[in-house]
Amino acid sequence: MSSVADIPHLPSRPRPSSGGSAKSAPPSSTRWLHLYDDFITKNAHQVSQIESALRSLTYIIPGRFRDAEIASESIHSGVQLLSLYHDALLRRALTASKLPPSPPPSLPAPHSRYTRFWTAKSALYRRAAYLLQIVTYVELLCEMAAKRRGERTRWRIVLVLEAVKAACKLLLLRITRSRPLVTPVLPEREPLPEDPAEDSDEAELAALEEQENAGHPLVPNGSARPKAGRDAPRGPNGEWIMPRTGMALPALPAQGDISGYLLSRVLTADDIKPASKLLNTLHGAGHVAEVLHILAPLVYVVALSRSRDRRKAWSPWVLGLAVELAARQLRDRGLRTTPLEREEWTKRGWAMGWWAMRGAFYENVTKGAVEGVRRRVPSLVGGILEDYEYLWENYYFSTAR
Repeated sequence: MSSVADIPHLPSRPRPSSGGSAKSAPPSSTRWLHLYDDFITKNAHQVSQIESALRSLTYIIPGRFRDAEIASESIHSGVQLLSLYHDALLRRALTASKLPPSPPPSLPAPHSRYTRFWTAKSALYRRAAYLLQIVTYVELLCEMAAKRRGERTRWRIVLVLEAVKAACKLLLLRITRSRPLVTPVLPEREPLPEDPAEDSDEAELAALEEQENAGHPLVPNGSARPKAGRDAPRGPNGEWIMPRTGMALPALPAQGDISGYLLSRVLTADDIKPASKLLNTLHGAGHVAEVLHILAPLVYVVALSRSRDRRKAWSPWVLGLAVELAARQLRDRGLRTTPLEREEWTKRGWAMGWWAMRGAFYENVTKGAVEGVRRRVPSLVGGILEDYEYLWENYYFSTAR
């Protein structure tokens, strides 16, 4: 992106004096955005640490007390959205980087390969995935704001948000030609290759000079031959540095770790598969199972919004859980199931635990157990648990996954 400083100076025509000194125009918003993007790219690791600290702060001290939950959730949603922008920015920077990463990068995970493939191939997939991710990040904040206007407005907003999420997921299912959805639908952040620092080069040069001054034998071309063993120069990851050429050789594995060393360099079937083949196309009952899994939260919200006693009525909870269990029973369990698909269904199985924190089951079963635990733990932990109890009891999206 070019800036004003990049434009060559051209002689301008003399203009009549306006009677005052000309003021320089302030930098445009585009220039500020470019500077911010450049800062994030050069300080990727520090930015990740800051994001993690902010997230931990909102989790440990929710600040979501009765009068301040919107402010706290606004911070949490803002950090999530900013992190989403950083992910896209660092992904572009990693793609455009010409620096070889050190050490050599390992093969990306199947989830990363699959999501990067569809994000790059289909602009519609990319837009739908970003919309789904944004709605997921702000849904609880929207519910909190809508609750201030009454229960009817709140449940309308909840229903609209769940409908938008279901529509995005069905669209992604259509774009990927009936392949199962993965969580998350966007590629996860990958570390940028670090630029070689000048101070590390100077440290290595100083180490070589010290070895030469220590009286190492010289080879015919005049370079010092370092002693084998501990005195040989080592890189940051234990690799051996050739003193004359500066090339690095990987360190040999320990005697007892040879099998693990060899297995770590063996390509699996998923490593050589095309990214589009990491998930199989669903047919028949498998396709029905995926659609039921997508619609289960929407069915639960519709039944819950029509119920008179939303907290203690069992019918919405039973209906939503039944749809989810039907999806698990109908899914494809054959030998054609790929490891990525099995991994996704494992995640969904763990996510079903949130049904114990919803609706009638929470009011009649889980709530008493949580209160019993809270009375037996230290006051600090009990206070944090009480804050989360308030969320679980009053907001639908606090337990929605």
